[in-house]
Parts: sequence; C-alpha cells; structure tokens
Amino acid sequence: MMIYKNVMEALEWASSFLVDNGREQTAARIVMQHVLGTSYGEVMLHLQEELTPAQQRQFNELIKEHASGRPVQYCVGCEEFYGRSFLVDESVLIPRPETEELVLGTINRLPKLFATQTLRLADIGTGSGAIAISMKLECPPLTVIATDLSEAALVTAQKNAKQLEADIDFRLGDLAAPLAGEKFDIVLSNPPYIALDEAQEMSSVVLEHEPHSALFAEEDGLILYRKLAEQLPAYMNRPGLIGLEIGYTQGEKVAKFFQDSFPQATVSVEKDINGKPRMIFCEIHV
Repeated sequence: MMIYKNVMEALEWASSFLVDNGREQTAARIVMQHVLGTSYGEVMLHLQEELTPAQQRQFNELIKEHASGRPVQYCVGCEEFYGRSFLVDESVLIPRPETEELVLGTINRLPKLFATQTLRLADIGTGSGAIAISMKLECPPLTVIATDLSEAALVTAQKNAKQLEADIDFRLGDLAAPLAGEKFDIVLSNPPYIALDEAQEMSSVVLEHEPHSALFAEEDGLILYRKLAEQLPAYMNRPGLIGLEIGYTQGEKVAKFFQDSFPQATVSVEKDINGKPRMIFCEIHV
C-alpha cells in the first residue's frame, strides 16, 4: 500500500497514477473529498493534514478501482447535480452537467407560460431522479410524478428523494404508460438517444459500466422521441411545456416530431454551455 505523509502527497501520487492509467487526474480530488467527507475547498485548506491508516487504505482502493475502469462516481457512490449530491450506482446513468441546463431552462420558462406555480410535472425516464427531484426542490409547489422502465433505477431514485427530502410520486413503466388518464402542465425527459452504431466510438468506461438501456435507442437514437411526440398530446394541458435533452445532431429531427404533433406550439432547439444543440423546448399555448 502506498504510504504518504499528508493529503497533498496522496493527491500527487493519485494524480500521477491515474494519468499513467489513462484516467483524468481530477478524479483524485473527487475521491479525496469522499474519503474525508468534505468539500473541495476544505480539502485545499488541509493539504498538510495527515491521513489515518484507514483513510489511506480507502483512498488507495478507490483510486485503483477507478484506474481499472470503473467511473469514479460509481466508486464513491454519488455525483453532484444542480448543487446537490445524488446517489448513483450501475442501475442509473451518471447525471451530466448538460442536464442541469434542461432544469434551468425549464425553471426560466415557467413564469412566462403559467399564471400559477401549482403545476403538475412528469419526468419520464427519471433514472437517478435528478431532474424530478431538482425541479421539486427548486419549485416546491409543483406536483411531481417520475417514471422509469427499470425497477432498480426507481429504487435508486427513491433513495435520493428520501435523502434530499423531496416528495415525488415514482411509477414503474414504459414512457408515458404509467401516466395514463392524467394531464400535466410540464413533461421533461432525458431519454436514451445514442444510436446503436455509435457504441464503437464511446469510452470503454461508459460502455462497460453505465446501463445500456439508458444510453442506446433504435431508429438512429430517435425512437423514443418519436414515441413521446405521438403520445404526449393526450397528456398535455394548455398552456403546457415539454423539455427534452437530445443528442447534439438530433435537433432538427426531434423538433419536427413535436412541431408535427403540436402544430400551434413554439418549438425551439437550445444550445448548451458548449454551444451544442442539446435541448428541445415545446411551448404549448392556450
């Protein structure tokens, strides 16, 4: 086992070891924060602090686990999303920063579209629950229902809702099926959208660990958008808002699905912070 005098030496060893193994050195900081149970700022303030033997052992094990290919978020069991820590494991996708922009874009549109905050929101394909829980905590008057086809994913999402004290109604089922007979003001979704033939271009870390059912979709990654566009007219109140995360090459096709299903709506393709088309918003007017 590697022995080091303090936090700084541990981070230096881990950063070098990770780079030698083809991993990002920033993972060393994430693991150290987990081992010490503290923030990045606190870690930086205590670089000269000694680690206990138990902390050294845990740090070494997690660094080597990540170096072997397991995503660091699964190694430490959590990921930050919209300022909160979410539990993650192999049953769910690791929340991405781009999805935070879907949440923010939705929140910014609510006052323009709706005269009240007491709205009904559905998150379809909730995974870890990151979107549903963030929306509920940022906008407490919302009634939030979240669906997923994976029972294991819903277990993880329920743990996150309990830990973060968010009142969410979780339902098992495919796409909008668990919402049958109900109406919603807002529907959000970050469905699987990677084309099957794109797998060869993806990182082995993602392919070997994250759930394929949450990554890949047929019809060049478009099948679930097409199905949602077909299903959602029966579920939407007027006014209403649909927000979707998309692959950056899919904007035009997904926008057409929703414009065809909602001819009077304003459908826009929005870019993420990196300038890539990453979201579709469909504003349904009265």
